[in-house]
Amino acid sequence: MPGFRIDRTGAAIIGASLMVAFDVLSFEEAYRAVNYDTIVLLFGMMIVVANLRLSGFFAWVSEAVVEHAHRPLTLLSAIVLVSGVFSAFFVNDTMCLVLTPLVLEITASLRRNPTPYLLAVAMASNIGSVATITGNPQNMMIGSFSGIHYRSFAAALAPVAAFGLAATVAVIALVYRKEFRAAEKVDLAHRAVRVNRVLMWKALAASAAMIVLFFAGWPVPKVALVAGAMLLITRRVKPEKVYREIDWSLLVLFVGLFVLVEGMERTLIAANIQPAIERLRLQETAVLTAVSAVLSNIVSNVPAVLVFKPIIGHLPDQTKAWLVLAMSSTLAGNLTLLGSVANLIVVQRARREAEISFWTYFKVGAPLAIITLAAGAWILG
Repeated sequence: MPGFRIDRTGAAIIGASLMVAFDVLSFEEAYRAVNYDTIVLLFGMMIVVANLRLSGFFAWVSEAVVEHAHRPLTLLSAIVLVSGVFSAFFVNDTMCLVLTPLVLEITASLRRNPTPYLLAVAMASNIGSVATITGNPQNMMIGSFSGIHYRSFAAALAPVAAFGLAATVAVIALVYRKEFRAAEKVDLAHRAVRVNRVLMWKALAASAAMIVLFFAGWPVPKVALVAGAMLLITRRVKPEKVYREIDWSLLVLFVGLFVLVEGMERTLIAANIQPAIERLRLQETAVLTAVSAVLSNIVSNVPAVLVFKPIIGHLPDQTKAWLVLAMSSTLAGNLTLLGSVANLIVVQRARREAEISFWTYFKVGAPLAIITLAAGAWILG
């Protein structure tokens, strides 16, 4: 809205409030529209990730891995691996916050161009997060809506993520071939990383138990919440430090979007769902992938998933449709600089040392997004 300062959370609050104000939904219906499983899961994961980050675990592992990379291409591969693998389990935005300053420090010490390595952080975090329900917020919503088992979700989408991470290395190395053509050896000096070992091992134990229980079939929101709660029992970290790591505005955004989309479903969408499915052939994997990818870049992936929620219920194979939606809405984040919050985190944290323009990102992100979306559609098709 020109002249106003309204962020996406504010927009969701305003939209949800208007749904109630114009009696599209009653207060009771608005309360029921909120999917509390998603809110609880996201909240619990934020606490677990906050403890891992405060302990220095992510920085310690990242430093240990990249320290053993002795060629530019090996360094790129190491960054992609760390960003992708950790994003699969611990929410991709976190890895961008941790890895961006580390990559800037490493490339400055080696006097190398930081841009391809920063792009690797953002793009690999998006791709890696597609692998599991806990990889990103839209997957968490899909996991709650669909009831798909954590293990089944990972079995279907981990191959897509693995292919995507390999493609990330290949595309970046091709676009920045001058950077990676040289075969000279690069030696990274050891840098001490500050680690709270007691907190780290405690957070790791809780995280490992949590992931095991996820794969064992325990309720994902319940496990995440209990794991987060147990980590709050501590004498080493002030709770305020953990609370500062929680993205409260994102939780509020989700609440507002749930109410907003419920109202839309009752008014604008419901009567037109079946004709739209038949006209657009959304039951076809390739079509659903393309439409989801485009919509995710227009309204962002989280709202796109909510818009598709009533549509998925009318498709013949709902489990497959949810998996395709998770894949396409996530991988679409690499298409443009504005396609994912992870991209913006990297750009904003690196802006003093490296300027990544829309075109700089697009010339790598667009072909990578197209390749991975096509591969994902083929794997799930």
